[in-house]
Amino acid sequence: MASVSASHLILFIASMVIAAGVAGTFTQGVSRLSQGIEDQSLEVSEEVRTDIEVISDAGSPVYNNSSKDVTLLVKNTGTSDIPPDSRFVEILVDGEYRTNVTLTVVDGEEWRPNNVVRIVVSDINLSQGDHRAKVIVNGDEEVFAFRV
Repeated sequence: MASVSASHLILFIASMVIAAGVAGTFTQGVSRLSQGIEDQSLEVSEEVRTDIEVISDAGSPVYNNSSKDVTLLVKNTGTSDIPPDSRFVEILVDGEYRTNVTLTVVDGEEWRPNNVVRIVVSDINLSQGDHRAKVIVNGDEEVFAFRV
């Protein structure tokens, strides 16, 4: 009888060790999944709170022929601050990504809700006709059509 209870005890201990290992693995997996969901929800929250509008007048001279610059006025109509830095704002002119971009806050120090930035795309040669500029900030994109 002692040999039966000893073997049962060994099997019980082995099953508890295996169960503890499985539970530890599941706990780590759930923890990583939870962290991933939290990170994703922060990104989505930031994206939802970001909204911009290009407020430049399409009838005004957006393109300067002598300096070869495109100047756009963009208003922060969302609820979050946006860093006024070209690393956070993407500009495409006629479908071509532009890196020579400068941003200047027109009415304040920071690009807060309801503030406006002046975006200048430098060294760009545009021909006569219709053109499009796309401004992208945190997934929010606005297209501005203008004529040269």
